Amino acid sequence: MFAIAGAGPARAQSTGIAACDDFLQKYDSCVTSKLPEAQRATYKAQLDQTRKMWVDMAKNPSAKSTMEGTCKQTMDAIKTSLQSFGCSF
Repeated sequence: MFAIAGAGPARAQSTGIAACDDFLQKYDSCVTSKLPEAQRATYKAQLDQTRKMWVDMAKNPSAKSTMEGTCKQTMDAIKTSLQSFGCSF
């Protein structure tokens, strides 16, 4: 038998901004452990899209300087919607 590379969970790419990486890790943990299976794919897709956007933003020095605030605002906005699932940030 051959193992298929990438079949398991991918190692999350870091944004290089502690507040952003902290939020993404908590969001991922919430989605994986608290959300009903039927809703996980939607939230995972949002998470992947947000991570990609933030990783790309972090490559731009002028955008990177504002990212901590952006990530904190995003966390504040999303944590309210996830509280109904029992997630806390």
